[in-house]
Amino acid sequence: MKAAFAFLLQSIVVGLAAAFLVVLVRPDLLPVARDDGPAELLSFADAVEISAPSVASVYTKRLVRDSNAPTEQTRFRISTSYASAVIIDPDGYLVTNYHGVAEAAEIRVQLSDGRIAEPEIIGWDPETDLALLKLDIGDLPAVRFGSSANLRIGDVVLAIGTPYGLSKSVTQGIVSATGRSGLNLVTFENFIQTDAAINAGNSGGALVNTRGELVGINTARLDEDANTEGISFAVPADLVRGVVDQIKQHGRVIRGWMGMVPDDLTDSERDLRGLEPNVGIIVLSVHEGGPAAIAGLRSDDVILSMNGEVIADKRQALLISASTNPGDPVELVILRDGERQTVTLAAAERPEIP
Repeated sequence: MKAAFAFLLQSIVVGLAAAFLVVLVRPDLLPVARDDGPAELLSFADAVEISAPSVASVYTKRLVRDSNAPTEQTRFRISTSYASAVIIDPDGYLVTNYHGVAEAAEIRVQLSDGRIAEPEIIGWDPETDLALLKLDIGDLPAVRFGSSANLRIGDVVLAIGTPYGLSKSVTQGIVSATGRSGLNLVTFENFIQTDAAINAGNSGGALVNTRGELVGINTARLDEDANTEGISFAVPADLVRGVVDQIKQHGRVIRGWMGMVPDDLTDSERDLRGLEPNVGIIVLSVHEGGPAAIAGLRSDDVILSMNGEVIADKRQALLISASTNPGDPVELVILRDGERQTVTLAAAERPEIP
């Protein structure tokens, strides 16, 4: 038994020694790992190549009061600022932010190919912070529209624009929320929230998906303090499309209006009225001569539903009201003095914001 074990051990040692000598003499006999080419790198270059030519730089000049002038004198100076715009139609229509071009004495647009032209302002909508411009310089590279309704939290998005005047700049992030409201930035808030960097000059630029399709118009960033990072907002592409269509047809956006000021109810206020959670808003006041007043609505009425849709907050009521055509009936179920009633009013056209 010992002899057999010694023989086996001797054979292993001799084999290893022989293998070592072979490797020293003929290293080419060693097996080599296969190289099937470089690993595929994650890149959004194709999406940028598709969409970036549709993003333009916007330069504006405004006449502003000079705060450094003596108090007894009124002096003005020229202020220059940057923004971005997105070509949405080959005929030369561009969308940008209203706040980027409002009260501008001069507007110039520079396309991705370097051409510079002065656009015509077709119309604007301060309540969504959108403006429609037009260039008459031939066919332009229009962006492809995607569906913002299909966006999911976690989807990768790219912000393309002109931050600080740096044209053709691209940042990448993810969708961190949809339907964001309550920011008091505009009247109709339904923002896409993203952590893609959107800096000064990015306003009006494109938010695109990984297929290079437009899903939003970059509008604002949360900038309440110096430590706030990675929270920016864009107007959804589906809303942009509707606003643009209205401006093309009417030169403005026509919305329904009910002539009342609603407010949200707290949970305790709902409990006192015997309401379920997330049901009902309260009427703070009604505009004299407006649709709500004509229909007999009063302060402290609680609106439970509008056209059969249960109302949970004032934002929902505002959106339903705005989507109604002027003249159309709106059926309200209200709670007054503990009793439910049905009231029907005729929507009017929402007054324009100057």
